[in-house]
Amino acid sequence: MSRRTIIRGLAAAPFVAAAGTALAPATAEAATITPGQFTLAERTSNSSGQFAEHIAGLARILPRAQVTDVLAVANREATRLSSAPAGVGGFSHGFTWNPGDQDAVEWIPQGITTSADALGAGLWPAGGKRVVMVSWYFEADPDDNGVDDFPLDKGIRVSFVDHTSAAAPVYRHVLLVEPVRGAGGTFTYEPVRKHAGGIMWYGNRLYVVDTYKGLRVFDLDSILEVSTGRPDACGRQSDGSYHAYDYRFVLPQCAAYDNTGTLLRFSAIGLDRASSPDSLTVSEYATSLTSPVVDYSGDGWNGNGRTVALPKVVRWPLDYTTRGLASTTATEAITVKQGKIQGVVSRKTRHYLSASDGPSSNGSLRTVTSGTDVPSTVVRLGKGCEDLSFHSADAADWAYRESVIWNLSEYAGRRDVYAVFADGS
Repeated sequence: MSRRTIIRGLAAAPFVAAAGTALAPATAEAATITPGQFTLAERTSNSSGQFAEHIAGLARILPRAQVTDVLAVANREATRLSSAPAGVGGFSHGFTWNPGDQDAVEWIPQGITTSADALGAGLWPAGGKRVVMVSWYFEADPDDNGVDDFPLDKGIRVSFVDHTSAAAPVYRHVLLVEPVRGAGGTFTYEPVRKHAGGIMWYGNRLYVVDTYKGLRVFDLDSILEVSTGRPDACGRQSDGSYHAYDYRFVLPQCAAYDNTGTLLRFSAIGLDRASSPDSLTVSEYATSLTSPVVDYSGDGWNGNGRTVALPKVVRWPLDYTTRGLASTTATEAITVKQGKIQGVVSRKTRHYLSASDGPSSNGSLRTVTSGTDVPSTVVRLGKGCEDLSFHSADAADWAYRESVIWNLSEYAGRRDVYAVFADGS
């Protein structure tokens, strides 16, 4: 069953509490709610041991690589957008994927972040490249008929796009993996089979939302180069070689932040460099535009508490010295009367949201201010709009005449990656 089918099935199920008791939807809460109920716990290991030990063990066998190494061997060409995607307002610039990625039904783009998130000046590393990063999840059942067309779920990949030349962007895909111990204690890794709805690049760390669990963190200083030529193999093979579904590089998980507080659907994530300290915000998805109710039914959730009637935006502070969370307790939480939120990015008390409206209608960039819960529209986005990333005009080494917000669209044949002016003009 595809992840899309699972999500739709959960939406149709009755509401249940963490203990499995059926609940009716709660009444709407005030726009501002108590942030202390949203807590995370940092985790640096999995069931087979410490992530750091696994990565070190793999790095003794496999060559390490940096983002610049991946970009240096970019093997796919993107095409600059000469005009706005259909219906998109406030268009600044963007690109489209090569035909194979544009039309692939099994890989679906979701999250976006840039080197302007990674470092405030805008380049990675300092003085280096202008980089856009996009996450894709593997869809085994793209026609959603209950029969897997692609029985081997390959998990999540991220595209490293060299956007230094906006006229001729190039890119390469890298597979996200979780390092583990295999038979006999050998070091290996497994694909990360999650939705990857939102990503955030902060220093040498990549944050990826794990819908039911919290946040996963990946180490950009520990990209590993593996063998190619086996599109159906992942991890250490019997001959001692390492593969990743024919991808040349893997990016290993180094940590996680598991939800330990009130139930929260980790649907999207965005970086706020305007706050002090830097912070991240997480938003929730509700299936209905007109009656936005977040569904926590089903199994596999971390967290506790009751269901609520409106999606939330929750903020955690960041530590720029470690690139981790400065506190595992949230510092802000608000509810918003908005369904189908696909992306979030905040600037102090102003929160930008992308709201989709199916394959036939344009989505929209919306904004809401802390203390209120009714967003207003900034500008129209494309059909199938997804994650957001704020690109400040203050990014000295990758500057635009005014701040823009990056977005992307997910539907095969209509996949654009583009930026709109943050004020919609």
